[in-house]
Amino acid sequence: MSLVNILNIQVLDNPTNFKNPFQFEITFECNAPLKDDLEWRMIYVGSAESSEYDQVLDSIMVGPIPVGVNKFIFSADAPKIELLPKKDLLEVTVVLLSCLYNDKEFVRVGYYVNNEYIDGELRENPPEQVIVDKLQRNILADKPKVTRYTIDWINPENTFPMKIEQSDSMDQQDTMMV
Repeated sequence: MSLVNILNIQVLDNPTNFKNPFQFEITFECNAPLKDDLEWRMIYVGSAESSEYDQVLDSIMVGPIPVGVNKFIFSADAPKIELLPKKDLLEVTVVLLSCLYNDKEFVRVGYYVNNEYIDGELRENPPEQVIVDKLQRNILADKPKVTRYTIDWINPENTFPMKIEQSDSMDQQDTMMV
């Protein structure tokens, strides 16, 4: 059983200009006292072909965590464009929110992100060089992919086969992500 359950993630400022920060309002429940902080990571997948273009947009420590429902806004700057393959700037990619306890990931929430020109003419006839100032980022907030991992919350040094549970939404008792 997980001691921390995500209840809701709301994507803020969406759709928005490609260069604007990513913003997520995260609501989670802590079911028992935690000795250590939670680490939250936001990762932008730069290319489907290679993880070498993935960028950790931000990593924050949240704590101490009181038992009960907690909420915070996780904000991070847009990815560094110069580190992304030019051919992958347009169309669909992924942004991941990951939460770890004692360096052990216990949940990952992925969202598809569509990057396209705001202007219809540019969408129909994209220029050879991408005009980043005219790109819009749209996170498909209603279709998150949630992956849960089993970790040992009490003795983090223990290692055992990890149980992975994937779903397209939160558990039945959790609020659907909107």
